Amino acid sequence: MKKDCIFCNLEDKEIIAKNQYCYAIFDKFPVSKGHTLIIPFRHVETFFDASKEEKFAIIELIDEIKEILDRRYSPDGYNIGVNVGKAAGQTIMHLHIHVIPRYKGDVEDPTGGVRGVIPDKKIY
Repeated sequence: MKKDCIFCNLEDKEIIAKNQYCYAIFDKFPVSKGHTLIIPFRHVETFFDASKEEKFAIIELIDEIKEILDRRYSPDGYNIGVNVGKAAGQTIMHLHIHVIPRYKGDVEDPTGGVRGVIPDKKIY
């Protein structure tokens, strides 16, 4: 646990699901309705620093969150992503995985999906 880390000092009332190694909260700056973050309890900076147990727990919680979001919002698809390092856009240096529900028509052309992080490489 790190004293100045917002994910290490979250209140339980914000947690929407959890397991032994990680928890889920709604993103405070969502890109879509239901945008959720999966976060390990242990302070670990990147996905590659997480233990195998934490990585498996993250996958389990992604599946659980999908069920919750399917029931609550009925999205048409999902993007799942993680930013690793400042060059990749990571701004909070505590591992967190984005589960982003997608809705038909939320962008004009979703072709390329996560490739859109580099706009010129989106269409191939």
